[in-house]
Amino acid sequence: MRQYIDVTGKTEDEAISKALAQLGLDRDDVSVEILERAKSGFLGLGSCPAKVRVSYGPEEEEELAPAPKAESKPEPKAVEQPRAKAPEKKLEKRPERKPEKKAENPVAAKQEKAPAVESKPAPVQDLGEEVDDEKAKAIKTFLSGLLAQMECSAEIKVYLPEKGRYKVILEGKSLGTLIGRRGETLDAIQQLTSYAVNRTGGRVRVQLDAEGYRDKREQSLQNLAKKVAGKVVKNRRSVTLEPMNAYERHVIHTALQDVPGVTTYSTGTEPNRRVIVAYDRDKR
Repeated sequence: MRQYIDVTGKTEDEAISKALAQLGLDRDDVSVEILERAKSGFLGLGSCPAKVRVSYGPEEEEELAPAPKAESKPEPKAVEQPRAKAPEKKLEKRPERKPEKKAENPVAAKQEKAPAVESKPAPVQDLGEEVDDEKAKAIKTFLSGLLAQMECSAEIKVYLPEKGRYKVILEGKSLGTLIGRRGETLDAIQQLTSYAVNRTGGRVRVQLDAEGYRDKREQSLQNLAKKVAGKVVKNRRSVTLEPMNAYERHVIHTALQDVPGVTTYSTGTEPNRRVIVAYDRDKR
């Protein structure tokens, strides 16, 4: 059963830390709702601590598991009752009317197929042909040496989708070690590559991806943002997300910027900066 505790602190982050310490859980094991925001008051007067509600334990959906057992009991009784009324011949003639319903099924099938066409995934971005200019060579040289030190084999492809932005794709098998937990290793390699390439002058932007991780992560964040926004609007309470890097926070902000009833902003300092999804009745 889902449980929760309410904890106060000078700031929202302090209250969350106290709750996690009290429960002995990690941030990923709980969900947080901001009940009251901290107020500093005037000259120390009228100040108010922050109050958060930290929920933990199994989701409520698990409680619905035993429900099918209750439904299975009346089924045998329902089977016995029609057998007693079976002598009526009118019931045997009813199946002859089924062909009329079959004529309607193709129409319903066409209506169901229509939205399926609209739900097709967006086409993959056309990166054009590979480039081999001075910056591209510097990127390949640095990554080749780094991958050799990591004892990892991958093919390096460099594209220039727009001026000043290089898209680097690593292709190979079992590249999970290059991605790391939530892309942390991939982000670190991207930063090192960007530093190595830009230290000689002519600053450019380097984006690194492996096994399509970036697109998958972006889609996952967009789904998370919509799910959280629905809870915020329903409960009219703010929700604080897990720490994210600047790019992932940007994905959340962008996904919810036009969603009615919610607004987003970031709080905290790197690397623990988080996005807060708050209820905004002015956008209703």
